[in-house]
Amino acid sequence: MPPQKPKSCCAPARERTTLSLTAPAPRAASDSRVAKRLLALPGGRFLMGTDDVVGYPADGEGPLREVELSPFRIAPTTVTNTQFATFVKATGYVTDAERFAFSYVFEGFLPAELRAASPRVPGTPWWRAVHGATWKHPEGPGSSIGSRQNHPVVHVSWNDAVAFCAWSGTRLPTEAEWEYAARGGLEQRRYPWGDELAPGGSHLCNIWRGSFPTVNTADDGYRSTAPVKAFRPNGFGLYNTVGNVWEWTADWFSRDFHVTGPRSDPAGPPEGLARAMRGGSHMCHDSYCHRYRVAARSSNTPDSSVGNIGFRVAA
Repeated sequence: MPPQKPKSCCAPARERTTLSLTAPAPRAASDSRVAKRLLALPGGRFLMGTDDVVGYPADGEGPLREVELSPFRIAPTTVTNTQFATFVKATGYVTDAERFAFSYVFEGFLPAELRAASPRVPGTPWWRAVHGATWKHPEGPGSSIGSRQNHPVVHVSWNDAVAFCAWSGTRLPTEAEWEYAARGGLEQRRYPWGDELAPGGSHLCNIWRGSFPTVNTADDGYRSTAPVKAFRPNGFGLYNTVGNVWEWTADWFSRDFHVTGPRSDPAGPPEGLARAMRGGSHMCHDSYCHRYRVAARSSNTPDSSVGNIGFRVAA
């Protein structure tokens, strides 16, 4: 089967252009502080994917399969605005969103004037292409990350994430590594803490609460992104592996490559159109996108950037 084009339900994709074919060159490693904070995980065998009836078979969540991983290290949190700012200051790096001069923002975060000036995304009208939206200005001109230094950096493409990794002496996790780490040692549970979304009425992740896309009650404490260490960590010490922001992984996305693919340190297919993302985001709601589960998947093109996509690093 040929590579699949990503759908825009979870995060819209850029149209292909000449600019999008020329990714910025990754910077040489020059700062190891990020790598020194990674958690060491033993690897071994685990059950990857799901045949759960609440899943999305068309996303390639299944079949359930046994996978074996070598030991690796992974960050306890997604990369923060502070960490990304340090990278940009040290290298002068310019993100894809800055090069394209726009990025995608949820319309509910925009003032009326900016909303009216920003085109809707066909099929998902709650997304707007906002001129001037970047990692430094998450809701476009007039917005800032001043009070969100410890929030996940967003409006970063896969290309941007890889450049950060090259500078910090890290890499993106494979899908298999990401899922193993996100499960926190639990076997075949829907969430990093078990099968109940809110055990005892407690909110354990940052997702959409209310009626999507019009009413978000923010009962979990956050209307948009949350600090990277909000909520309790999983059994391996990772925070926010579901909800908050989608996380880029190293793999090209495929719905079926893994059916017959390798079971030892697996990665995605050798080529594709979109990179795999994991974890869901603060915009996920079970009425529309029940992808804030450990086995859930989505994808986007490597040059796409959105206000609900970030990344964590591995080594």
